Amino acid sequence: MIRLGVIGYGGRIHGAINSQFRMVDPELRVTAIIDPDEKQVRARLADCDRDAVFYKDLATMVRKEKLDALAIGTRCNLHSRYAIQAARYDLPLFLEKPVAINMRQATDLERAFAQSRCPVVVSFPLRVSPLCELARQYIEDGAVDTPVHIAAVNYVPYGTVYWERPYRDFQITGGLFLQKATHDFDYMMYLMGEPIVRVSAMATRGHVFGGRKKANLYCSECSDRETCLESPENRIRNSAGGSHEDHLCLYGRDCGSAEDGTLNEDCSSALVQFASGAHGIYTQVFFSRRDAGKRGATVSGYMGTVGFDWYANELHRVRHHTPFSAVEKASGEASHFGGDIQLAYDFMGLIKGKAKSRTPIEMGLQSVYACLAARESAQKGRFVEVRQVSF
Repeated sequence: MIRLGVIGYGGRIHGAINSQFRMVDPELRVTAIIDPDEKQVRARLADCDRDAVFYKDLATMVRKEKLDALAIGTRCNLHSRYAIQAARYDLPLFLEKPVAINMRQATDLERAFAQSRCPVVVSFPLRVSPLCELARQYIEDGAVDTPVHIAAVNYVPYGTVYWERPYRDFQITGGLFLQKATHDFDYMMYLMGEPIVRVSAMATRGHVFGGRKKANLYCSECSDRETCLESPENRIRNSAGGSHEDHLCLYGRDCGSAEDGTLNEDCSSALVQFASGAHGIYTQVFFSRRDAGKRGATVSGYMGTVGFDWYANELHRVRHHTPFSAVEKASGEASHFGGDIQLAYDFMGLIKGKAKSRTPIEMGLQSVYACLAARESAQKGRFVEVRQVSF
């Protein structure tokens, strides 16, 4: 039996444990938890985890429990704090992304892990998803020759969550480069086989969401709910997606301010340069709906082009100098396009000493450094050099 200690038992880590971890190892048990809301967590726990003991700090939990591994599922602003503490132990760690939300957190985390023997699986499911792995295999086999350019897009059909849920709190999330692009910059570096070293970025805020309506306003309290396209009634009527429950207003002043950069962007883009001098572009759009959803990348070199889209579940290969093109279709549907179950296999294998992490802490840090550079670039309107991980 695997004994897992969980720090911050939120919905995301609960889903990973019950839907993916236990699919790989049904005998896994959550035996110890750190979370301030014990009542809510106990209501969420699976029956087999009802005897879990709650602790106030990690040192006591590790000392008193015979744990085989740790998982951190706190809100984003606490990821690095607890990961730094976990670095003192040799226990395998599953760490939610982003691993940090500002430069101080990131550099402190890098120092903590520079000499640590704590093995980490960072929650980067896109990198290990079957479509991305297939694209990487094609590139490694010479389908494009040397990669020279990458274009990646993320048209998010559920983007309203970043204004109507706690994701809109900049002090917790650090903004949407860190919330979303941390996945995409990671898999872009994986496909290109080298790190991002320089970024120029731009963000558009306040053109779609955000506004001056009163703080903490719910749809049920709003006089505009009959005409507002974001009310539950109109979302249902228009098949527009999003939550059908009463939710916080997407146009409230508590969404943040465009002037100081604490309002999530409606869309943002980045021009990225890789270590070899190759470059790429990335765009994320958060007001897309329905069939406009699209996420994937196209990698180009002199000999060919390889591109894929997770929503379409397809990979396209074009040979530039012979009259052949091919389409590969992936079958089935799974969380994060099949990447979450791959991370579960990695984590269980790490615990049992049978596998190495494909998403170690240095990859989580390198992605954060690229995201922080993009955020700074969008704020200052200039190119920003990306800090590189030193180990």
